[in-house]
Amino acid sequence: MTERTLIAIEDPADPRIVEFSQIRERDLTGRAGQFIAEGTVVLRMLAAANRAGRGIRAEKLLLLRNRVDGVADLLAAFPGDVPVYVAEAPVLDAIAGFHLHRGVLALGRRDVGDSTDTLIAALPQESLVLVGCGISNHDNVGALFRNAAAFGADAVLLDETCCDPLYRKALRVSVGSVLTTPYARSGSSQALLGGLSEKGFAIWALSPAGEVEIGEIVPQARMALVMGTEGEGLPKAILDRFHTARIAQSPGLDSLNVGTASGIALYSMAKAMGRLQG
Repeated sequence: MTERTLIAIEDPADPRIVEFSQIRERDLTGRAGQFIAEGTVVLRMLAAANRAGRGIRAEKLLLLRNRVDGVADLLAAFPGDVPVYVAEAPVLDAIAGFHLHRGVLALGRRDVGDSTDTLIAALPQESLVLVGCGISNHDNVGALFRNAAAFGADAVLLDETCCDPLYRKALRVSVGSVLTTPYARSGSSQALLGGLSEKGFAIWALSPAGEVEIGEIVPQARMALVMGTEGEGLPKAILDRFHTARIAQSPGLDSLNVGTASGIALYSMAKAMGRLQG
C-alpha cells in the first residue's frame, strides 16, 4: 500500500475539521448533501460507493490515531486526494462532543440524486421497491434501508415527510446501506404512490387490519411495499386506494415496529418473487 500522509490535529477548534465538531448537535443532514459516516462498517460502504461512481464521495477522514493501522486497508480504498486527519482520544472526543469509542469518522457528500420520477422510470421490469410514508424516526429509516439491502429491493422511495436517511444515526443503523441502495425522497405520499401505479407497480400497503396476509400475496413483476409511521400507521386515503396486507401475529399485540415489519414483508415478498437463494 502506498504510504498516506496523515495530518495531525492537536486543537479541537482546528478549522480543517470543523465539519466534525459537535456532531450530535449540528448534524450535517440537509446541508448541501454532506453527511457524517461513523464506524468502520459504514466507512467501508462509503469507500465502495465512492469507487462505484454513485454520486457519493468522501471529502475527508478523521481517525483516532491508534486506529490507523487497523483501517489501513480501508484508507487504501479511498482516492489519494482525500485528506486523512488523526487525533489522540481527548482531542477527538472534544471535537465530536462525546466519547467516540469507534474512533472512525468521515465527511461524505451525496450529489443531487435522481428525482423520484426519474428513479421509478429507471427501475427494471421486474422490481421490488420499499416505500416509506411519514417515517420520522431515524432508527426506523435506517432499518428500512438495511432490510431493503438484505432482501434485494431495487430502491427505497420516501415521501417528503420522512427524515433524511443521510442523518448520522440513520446512516449508522443502516450499516451504510443508505450509501449503496438507490433512493429518492420528495413529494407527497399520494403523488409517489400514484407514480408507481402509473408504471405498473402492484402496491401493497402494510396495516394490522390488512385484507390479505403477507404470505398469501401472489406477486406480480413489479411490487411496492408501503410502510407508515409507527402509531398512526398509513393514512386512510392510502389504505382505501391500494391493496392492504397484514402480518399474522399472536393475539394481544396489534402492530410491529417499522423495522421488524419491513423486514418480514420484504423477506416474504422477495421469497415469493424468487429473489432469494438457499
